[in-house]
Amino acid sequence: MPDRVYRVAIVGLGRMGSTIDDELPPGTPPMAVAAACRLSPFLAVVAGADIDPAKRAAFQARWGVDALYEDYLEMIRQEEPDLVAICTRGPLHAEMTVGAAEAGAKMIFCEKAMACSMEEADAALAAVSSRGIPFNTGVLRRFNRVYHQARDLIADGAIGEPRTAVHYAGTNLLHGHIHSLDTLSFLLGDPGIVSVWGELLPRELSLDQNRLDSDPNAVYRVEFANGVEATTVPAGTWEFEVLGSRGSVRVLNNGERVLLRQAGDARGRTLREVPVPPVSPHSATQFCLEDLVDAYETGRPSLGNVQLTHHLTEACLAVAESHRQGSRVTLPLANRSLYIHHV
Repeated sequence: MPDRVYRVAIVGLGRMGSTIDDELPPGTPPMAVAAACRLSPFLAVVAGADIDPAKRAAFQARWGVDALYEDYLEMIRQEEPDLVAICTRGPLHAEMTVGAAEAGAKMIFCEKAMACSMEEADAALAAVSSRGIPFNTGVLRRFNRVYHQARDLIADGAIGEPRTAVHYAGTNLLHGHIHSLDTLSFLLGDPGIVSVWGELLPRELSLDQNRLDSDPNAVYRVEFANGVEATTVPAGTWEFEVLGSRGSVRVLNNGERVLLRQAGDARGRTLREVPVPPVSPHSATQFCLEDLVDAYETGRPSLGNVQLTHHLTEACLAVAESHRQGSRVTLPLANRSLYIHHV
């Protein structure tokens, strides 16, 4: 356990930085970075930056933080925080990741997705990895213990050999499917993605200019290095299922609980539900930030380390590249400049 309190500076004092918990049902564990830091015995918010003076004033009133800046780089230079949390809009993520790394941040949390193109992602990867900076993004199912319970059941052989994986819910590409691809990868033990087939919706959407200034809905089918195929079903609520040779694990109702079913006969033609213990409520954001601290102190890779995040961002953008080419694509992508805007 850490024996000191680490100083956190937040860039972007809106939803994820400060206010998103106002949108959630009462009693929901904190999601905003500032709220998660207040809950943690190892983290303290000491500074914030935003170009909007009204947001700076609201942040000061809500969290009692006086060190507020318009320029995030000036904040890092003046305050020398241990951890920089980038909670701005998507087109700024890669640029600010590079800026924070070059300015001396020891740990970086960046809202997802890490970039809008692989050119941007490559720059962020180089800046972070060359300095050995622990890095996580806001793909918070990776830091939710319900999904850890599901992953552990799969890894322990509770469903036999994983054969296929499914995400349920219609969603947009970079804002939504960066979550779905990351979670599918996490549940399977992050084996790496080999190839991607995808379509953007509506299907007549054109990428002739190698750029979209909106974030379209999408569907995909991906091939993992371990042979598992995964797909997304554009309907229903957010759920994930991994089906194996002897059963299935499904995370229900956006992380509410795990449903484990195992083969009920020798041939596996029927499945029976097997009880699993409930997981206590917790803040996935707190878990994510404290994972950075542990990675910093121990030297291990963070759970969402920059190399893994870069790879999964590439898989996400490969969905758009597959749509552009009209065929399945293999990783790594040759087209590094394909750009998809997201908020």
